Amino acid sequence: MKVLITGGAGFIGSRLAARLAEKGHEITVLDNLLEQVHGDDPEQSEGYRAVAETTNFIRGTVTDRATMEHALEGQEAVVHLAAETGTGQSMYQIERYSDVNIGGTSLLLDILANTEHTVKRVVVASSRSIYGEGRYRAPDGSYVYPDHRSEADMQAGEFEVKQPGVDGPLELVATDEESKIHPSSVYGITKQVQEQLVMTVCPSIGIEGVAFRYQNVFGPGQSLSNPYTGILSIFSNLMMQGKPINIFEDGEESRDFVFVDDVVEATVLGVEHPAAANEVFNVGTGVPVTVMTVAHTLSRLLEADVPIEVSGNFRLGDIRHNYADMAKIGEKLGFIPAYDFEQGIARLAAWAKASGPQASSYEESLEEMRRKGLMK
Repeated sequence: MKVLITGGAGFIGSRLAARLAEKGHEITVLDNLLEQVHGDDPEQSEGYRAVAETTNFIRGTVTDRATMEHALEGQEAVVHLAAETGTGQSMYQIERYSDVNIGGTSLLLDILANTEHTVKRVVVASSRSIYGEGRYRAPDGSYVYPDHRSEADMQAGEFEVKQPGVDGPLELVATDEESKIHPSSVYGITKQVQEQLVMTVCPSIGIEGVAFRYQNVFGPGQSLSNPYTGILSIFSNLMMQGKPINIFEDGEESRDFVFVDDVVEATVLGVEHPAAANEVFNVGTGVPVTVMTVAHTLSRLLEADVPIEVSGNFRLGDIRHNYADMAKIGEKLGFIPAYDFEQGIARLAAWAKASGPQASSYEESLEEMRRKGLMK
């Protein structure tokens, strides 16, 4: 097929482009080569170099109609990855995140709804962030979906979620696709709207929609300089510079970290598999890993003897726990992740060592959040 990948020079997109091309598809990549992601010389970035000579590359933004109309010409499938992706940054750059994530998706669908085209399927990158806090089991066996944690509780060092009216501890369980959607950040809200736009509009205009709720994606090639990328690359870069690691909250907050190659394989199924049509899927490992475990594992693999300090700092908009129920994607698409956390983080660490530390504005990004009242 002819496949358009928006954001296709990014961390996930560049690997997806290579994998789809390897399978015989003809790939067009649309990417604006954002400096925050690709650095101040974006045409030397790993993602751009990976796609420049093997795809039809278009430099441009998903918010420009003429660019999008040009990119969509002759395409049979679209994988819509282009988005602003920093949870913390989204809490104060609200217009930017809404314009790109919601506006870009709206423009894509508006063009498909109002012009002649050849697109048969749209795959959208959704996110675990749309769930907000994950799913829990109450002592009576019922499932509950706790609301956002209060600033007062977290100031007091009480970081675990609470559910009004429930006596006794809550048991964290896997979050399935039928779980409550209640995002706690602007980023999460924009991903929810992206997903709902695609899954509502596409079937109404005769296009198959597919949404993947990616968990915390990591792996070689993830930007070491972008201060709003995942904590594994942020921690790796800090450790290689000999800087201390500031662990937020108490270090026991957990996420489902999924290796980028597994995300790519799941997304290929979203492009090709008939059973993916008009379905929403989690993409993760189904295993929660604490931030403290991440820090100590990276310290061991990078042989970095740096202080790992639990500060009790917290960011408004962050969640406590969430990990994916992987039953649906396994049953419908036959997807099983090939990498567990230890296998994936070993590959990330080896790549980070070879790449070396990079200049980053991570500390400045935290200070910006403090000034905005979002970092405590």
